[in-house]
Amino acid sequence: MLFDKVPTPCVGICSTTFGDTVCRGCRRYLHEVVDWNRYTDADKRLIWQRLDGLLAQVLPGSFRIDDAARLAERLAYYRIPHRPEGSPWVHLYALLKNAARQAPDLAEFGVTRLDTRPLTLAQLREVLNAELHQLAQAYYDKDFLRAARLAAGSASAP
Repeated sequence: MLFDKVPTPCVGICSTTFGDTVCRGCRRYLHEVVDWNRYTDADKRLIWQRLDGLLAQVLPGSFRIDDAARLAERLAYYRIPHRPEGSPWVHLYALLKNAARQAPDLAEFGVTRLDTRPLTLAQLREVLNAELHQLAQAYYDKDFLRAARLAAGSASAP
């Protein structure tokens, strides 16, 4: 079910104000951060889909969700902030974001950790955040900058 009012992905640590083209906090592109309030709800949902897709690409390398319903139920039970309409990967990321320092028993949440590096859950979360940012930056460089270059090239063509 889609949310009625589309919330901002902002997490309050925007790095675009320091010159980043991809925010290290929410992973939106600079123009998406700047223009968010001008976008239609449909546009905002497309951005959320892209952001959620990043999680679905990165998190499966480190975790397996064994029981998505249990994950959602435990998030609600512990009142861990999350988007109920999000995918299981969105729910897992909410768990990592809000509870990694407490080192929760992932099995209680229907999740198995696949990553075997000697990292705490909080340390792994930071590694994954860096991977998510790198992937978002790669998509920005590939898609948005290429389109901008093509548009600039066609504008200067006779």
